[in-house]
Amino acid sequence: MMKPLIKNFVFILIIFLVVSSLFALFSQPLEKEKEISLTKLVEDINNGEIKEILVSGNNITITYQNDSKAKSKKEIESALSESLLNYGVNQEMLKKVDIRAEESGGVMSWLGPASLFLFPLLIIGVFFWMIFRQAKLGATQTFNFSKARARLFGAEGQPKEKITFKDVAGSLEAKEELKEIVDFLKTPKKFLNMGARIPRGVLLMGPPGTGKTLLARAVAGEAHVPFFHISGSEFVEMFVGIGAARTRDLFATAKKAAPSIIFIDELDAVGRHRGTGLGGGHDEREQTLNQILTEMDGFERDTNVIVMAATNRPDVLDSALLRPGRFDRRVVLDLPDINDREEILKIHAKGKPLAINVNLREIAERTPGFSGADLANLVNESALFAARRNKLQVFQEELLESIDKVLLGPERKSHILSEKEKNVAAFHEAGHALVSSSLPQAEPVRKISIIARGRAAGYTLKLPTMERHLKTKSEFLADLATFLGGYCAENLVFGEITTGASNDLEMASELARKLVKEYGMSEKLGPISFGEKEELIFLGKELGEQRNYSEKVAAEIDNEVSNLMKHAQQTAKTILKKRRALLNKIAHTLAEKETIEREEFEKLVKPVKKEKAKTIRIKKFRVKEI
Repeated sequence: MMKPLIKNFVFILIIFLVVSSLFALFSQPLEKEKEISLTKLVEDINNGEIKEILVSGNNITITYQNDSKAKSKKEIESALSESLLNYGVNQEMLKKVDIRAEESGGVMSWLGPASLFLFPLLIIGVFFWMIFRQAKLGATQTFNFSKARARLFGAEGQPKEKITFKDVAGSLEAKEELKEIVDFLKTPKKFLNMGARIPRGVLLMGPPGTGKTLLARAVAGEAHVPFFHISGSEFVEMFVGIGAARTRDLFATAKKAAPSIIFIDELDAVGRHRGTGLGGGHDEREQTLNQILTEMDGFERDTNVIVMAATNRPDVLDSALLRPGRFDRRVVLDLPDINDREEILKIHAKGKPLAINVNLREIAERTPGFSGADLANLVNESALFAARRNKLQVFQEELLESIDKVLLGPERKSHILSEKEKNVAAFHEAGHALVSSSLPQAEPVRKISIIARGRAAGYTLKLPTMERHLKTKSEFLADLATFLGGYCAENLVFGEITTGASNDLEMASELARKLVKEYGMSEKLGPISFGEKEELIFLGKELGEQRNYSEKVAAEIDNEVSNLMKHAQQTAKTILKKRRALLNKIAHTLAEKETIEREEFEKLVKPVKKEKAKTIRIKKFRVKEI
């Protein structure tokens, strides 16, 4: 509230200074008129120096032949001509002077002097009026401080577009689960007559970007009810008790608009575990959570208000939120599979001029692990690419290039490698690709590039041919060998390694440690999970790991991780030595073209072998069968 007040004060002060300067400038003429006596005036008339005389009351304004001006005063209650004759004016010379008279007084005679005092007072009055107005507005905001700042969708007069289940691609199981909520909001009597109790809270869980908010809005759109949207962080303020007051106001508003939906986004901002002892019993976040639980308990069986919430971290929510009677209906949203990704791409491609040869199925195949938000960003980036290139349609190349931008970042054209660095990068990426293509358990290579994107100087893109939910130990070992392919290629070709392999070593070490400690894939240590993740709930951040094993076991874990890394290194080194000629061929092609797509790479790795012709003797003829 202080910032607008200071801003208004400075603004008014500047206006006041400008106006005062203007008045000071124009109220005093630049050249002050001289005042002469009647005797001098008669003398100048007789000498023929006067051009014009203007009479206004008792004031006389004199204009000389050289256009200079002077002023004088005539005798009171006497005509000017009479006064001049009394002073001995030459009548012949007086006839040559243009004498004019005007009425004295008028508005300007008093407005000018009065404005010098009234206008500054007016400016000061406006200034104080704005101060009192701002203070009154601040007082009003103080009383509205405890009002919930929920955004309303779906009510009459709201310009927001209506969203239904047709606008949400995929998530078939989630939509089936939520259709029951839609039926209750539309026809509650059908359930109440059977004595059924509809869940008061629905919790949407899933990774970021999977469409939790969109699906909640679709429920409101299908049921044709108001949708109150608020984020969990909007409840919490620096003043204690404001979050609880806003919670009461939100639920009261939703009950008045029933049937309706309350949607709390990022529920974990206020719904984390309680009882850590760090925030105390009067912690603002804890009070807000208590008020949410109290309001949900206060729902009657026929209260047509559904509370929906979304979170990316269901593991940190307080158990009181998840008990029956509160958020006991939980809907899980996973990352879309290939079919869902294709449908999501079709939805986001609406309104964009796609070329005839655009294949969205190929884009869906090349985007495993992408969320709905990622796919929306991908389609938007492709439209931006096409617009920057002055194209009238979006082609397949823009969509494919957008995948790289979403995954790795924009292309860094200013990052120019020297000839030596270019060769090192080419052999590094060729090593990754060759090791991956030589191991049957590894994923196929989709693209190799030494064009810098984001923080990567080059990259090898590997994508699975089908959706995978489980992974075997042999596939993990193939990934380890692939990670070390670039490291081994540099050492094999140049006899030394560079810093380009640092990220590969980091990811490989992390994966090897997970194989031993989390996945139980160590033959020596067996199926045991080591370490317990420790999290400080008050700060909401994972701080580290608590050891549940001895120092001896820790040394054995380090040895197993080292053995896995050495085995992967030996595997990669053996493949690269055995196929050194092919490594050189891939690297030289990559250094020349900078980018190799899947089709060209497969031609390099698996050249078409000509089948030996079979000779069949038929009588005296020899026929070659191919």
